[in-house]
Amino acid sequence: MLDRPATPSNASLSARDIAYHMHPFTNARRLESEGPFVIMRGDGIRVFDEAGRDYIDAMAGLWCASLGFSEKRLAEAAYKQMLELPYASTFGQRSHPTVIELAEKLIAMMPVPMSKVFFNNSGSEANDSAAKLVWYYNNAIGRPRKKKIIGRMKGYHGVTIGAGSLCGLPYVHQDFDLPIPNVRHTDCPHFWRYGKPGETEEDFATRMAENLDALIQREGPDTVAAFIAEPVQGAGGVVIPPRTYFAKVQEVLRKYDVLFIADEVICGFGRTGNMFGCETYGIEPDILTCAKALSSSYLPISATVINEKLYQGLATQADKNGSFIHGFTYSGHPVCAAVALETLKIYEERDIVGHVRNISPQFLSGVRRFADHPLVGEVRAVGLMAGIELVRDKATKQPFDAKAGVGAFFETKAKEVGLLMRGRGEQLVMSPPLIITSAEIDDLLGRLGRALDETAKFVSTLA
Repeated sequence: MLDRPATPSNASLSARDIAYHMHPFTNARRLESEGPFVIMRGDGIRVFDEAGRDYIDAMAGLWCASLGFSEKRLAEAAYKQMLELPYASTFGQRSHPTVIELAEKLIAMMPVPMSKVFFNNSGSEANDSAAKLVWYYNNAIGRPRKKKIIGRMKGYHGVTIGAGSLCGLPYVHQDFDLPIPNVRHTDCPHFWRYGKPGETEEDFATRMAENLDALIQREGPDTVAAFIAEPVQGAGGVVIPPRTYFAKVQEVLRKYDVLFIADEVICGFGRTGNMFGCETYGIEPDILTCAKALSSSYLPISATVINEKLYQGLATQADKNGSFIHGFTYSGHPVCAAVALETLKIYEERDIVGHVRNISPQFLSGVRRFADHPLVGEVRAVGLMAGIELVRDKATKQPFDAKAGVGAFFETKAKEVGLLMRGRGEQLVMSPPLIITSAEIDDLLGRLGRALDETAKFVSTLA
């Protein structure tokens, strides 16, 4: 056993964090040398560090704090539920009023007819559950070979063993022995990056669907169970689907009786200008997963929503087996459910989707102006989410060498001007809280421009 010196009780927050906290998605050695960025409080779309300096959080945390960082109604909903019923299991036919009301509300909100809601704690778990339900369903209806699930390159669905496998991002798999068997990946539908010379957007969409069809044929249609897709690929760089893409893909899925899992973890609850991204892009899923903005991420909760066809198959098989053996201690946790229910009420009362539709033209036009910046190859945006792709050469679309650290440099400079964004490689992404105002959008765009200009100066020094 390695001995390590105790951290003094009067040490700084930074020192204590380094000593005891293992961070997700973090370079541990860099954390040890540079220390953490400690956020102390939030107000509206802003968060504040230890020195009291404010930052516009253009990521809404992690695509998720839709109502910002100081919505008192959500805190009050949690407190009230804590006093009334702080915990209740939903195993073994048990239930409670709040989870019943939340499930009923979600079914009523779905973009297509759905039957039942299964509650989890995170987007990763929601997608894990979706995969398990697909496998269970196909066993139930006598199709034990139909188990493969197809994701897409640059798709992101979480980091549990199952959800991480569904991702089409190599860094999620690296050294974790992922993906697991029965997972395949098809093309990323990024027209600007992968379209062929002379190919129209619709031609590209046709090719994407034909490639999916060919993949299913190679694998064997009797072995392919489901296809999972985000309406907009978020962590992959805010990749907007080309026109007619989902219509053509769904034709292929119906042809081979392949279920469609719509991952609405990022897009759900107003992000694209509709309540769900499925509405924006004409998707008719068999399973819909959601999380993040379901509770504005004030407490962890997610949902896996299934249609009647799946439910009947699952229920019959569970009856045969004696019970449906899947679930989590915190499935439908009453406090999380209460906060989610209050979040949905706020969306309706304040017409948050209407606000996004009204404010997004300013956001979209402002972000798209950066397409003329010397570092920017493409700007992709819809609703209140945007991706900016940095390139070394605008004409050839040549990306920067990952080792150059251009994205990381931008992220640092953005922080210096009071803007929190994500810069992974050449992809800059943002998704501000849905409550952002016109003046705050102007402020955000001004800070973004200053950070890009500082990054251009850095790039000019590279060999």
